[in-house]
Parts: sequence; structure tokens; C-alpha cells
Amino acid sequence: MSRSLRISSVTLALLAAVLPAAEARAGSVLQRVASTGELVVGSEPLLPPLSFRDSSGQPAGYGVEVVRRVQAELAAALGRPITVRFEAVSEPAELVRRVGKGELALACGVPFSWARDAQVDYTLPIGLSGIRVLAPAGKIDGSPASLLGRSIGAVPGSLGEAVLKGIQPQARLVPFANLAEAVVALKAGRLDGVMGDTNLLTGQANSLGATGLVVMPEQPYERYAVGCIVPENDSAFRDLTNLAIARLLQGYVDGDPAAVASVDRWVGPKGVLGVPSERIRTYFESVLLNHEAIRPQGPAAASATPASP
Repeated sequence: MSRSLRISSVTLALLAAVLPAAEARAGSVLQRVASTGELVVGSEPLLPPLSFRDSSGQPAGYGVEVVRRVQAELAAALGRPITVRFEAVSEPAELVRRVGKGELALACGVPFSWARDAQVDYTLPIGLSGIRVLAPAGKIDGSPASLLGRSIGAVPGSLGEAVLKGIQPQARLVPFANLAEAVVALKAGRLDGVMGDTNLLTGQANSLGATGLVVMPEQPYERYAVGCIVPENDSAFRDLTNLAIARLLQGYVDGDPAAVASVDRWVGPKGVLGVPSERIRTYFESVLLNHEAIRPQGPAAASATPASP
């Protein structure tokens, strides 16, 4: 395991610093997890490749991969096995509300917005996304003029809807409860396009086996980070979650096979999103430049590998 990321003095020092504060603050995530051995996580069941239920009904996706990293970091730091209990939450607003109230400790794969940041705290980003339109190849080029008079599906109250109204108010907005329903309608020929998050649109099209659909324009109308959300003002748990994310990003940059497999399965060139490895590596490096690099430790250190449920 010459390139794998191992539990080190970094984690021990962090734990020593944060546990007294966690114990002093009743109901903190670390206190609850240390007491119960359980991490309660929110997971959206219909948002591939970030969060969804697989054919056996189990949570899956890039966000779930990150949750497993947090689980492993907690187990190593607390010195006890940690299980994860996933709770399915279909509405993004409800997911944010429940994390903000502390009913859920964590949710990963959540697009950043300033409105959400007022209710929860975000971790280090795990990726990038943006608003684009999904449409049949050659039908719409993504310019505002190409959307004029077109039937475009969007979720009411979403950033996709706001962007569509801003760039082309004369498009015919067709509301849908979620992006999955909108993409089904697009596949059936009832829409000219669907406006929404690039990653989620790509994931939905892929899961439906919809061919001939592309996202455009090349540069998103708006761009934002994707990360995990935790309850506000719980810096102990947020610090530990950030450390788990930093290990994953550093592992990918260093070519650690486990880290590369965790990311590329969903995001990489042969994954759902098909992002080139070099582009992923460049973005991860830019995130890590703002923080201390985490390098592999000596063989005497215990390994911090993802834990099973």
C-alpha cells in the first residue's frame, strides 16, 4: 500500500483538538456517533450519479463513496466500528432542512448555493457542476436565441428554472416535480429540452438509456461546486469530514488505485459523466492548493480504508 492514505498523527491531533469541544456541545455529531456507533446520512434516491438506489435498493453513487470515506475516518478516529444508516429524502429542500436541524448528520453530492449555506455548512468540494440544457443533438445549440419559443422542462424553484427565465424569458417553461420526470418526457419527444444541473441531467439520461441527447452549451450558464453538507456550527464534525475528503482528493492526485476507482466509476472517462482524468486531477489539485497536502505515512500507521456498512 505504498501510495494509499493511512491514518496518521494528523487525525490524532485533530481528534484531540475537537473532541473536548464536541463533548461540551450537547448533541454534536461526533458525540452522538461516539455514543451510538451510528452515522445517520441523508441520501436522495433519484439523482444518479451522485446519489441513487441501485438495482438491489442500496444507496449508491459518488456521494455515497464519499460517505464511506467519512465513515472510515470516524471509525479510525473514534477507535470503534461505525455503521451508516441512510435515510432516503426525495426533496432537496427537505434534505437541507433536516441536515440543518441536526436530524441528519451528513449528505454528500449537494450543489452549493448561498441560500443553502445559510441553513447548513458545506465541506470541501468534491466536484464541479453547472446549469446546462439537455436536448437532442443538433436541435438546440444552447444559445439564448436557440431556446426562443422552445418547450423546456425545469423544476419549479430550482436554479435551472431561474437561469432559463433569466437568459430566455420567451422560452415555454414546462414544470416538472423532478429532473427524472422531465428527462423521461424529453426522451418521449414531449419537450425540446430540459434545463438543470449538468451532472444530474447526464446521470438521468444515462440511467434511462436515452441516446442522442447532449448537454450544452460547452460552458455552463452558471457554475458551482458540489460538496457535502453538515449541521451548522459543528466544526468538529466538519473538520473530520473535510479530512476524509482531502484524503480522497489527494489519493486521486497521487494515483492511489482505491481513490481513483472510487471517483472514476462515477465521474471519470469511463464512468457516468465521462470527465477526462486530467481535468479531474487539475480540479482536485486546485482544491488542495488551499489546504495542507496529506501524504502517505510510515508502515507502522494504521490504515484508514473505507469501511463496510
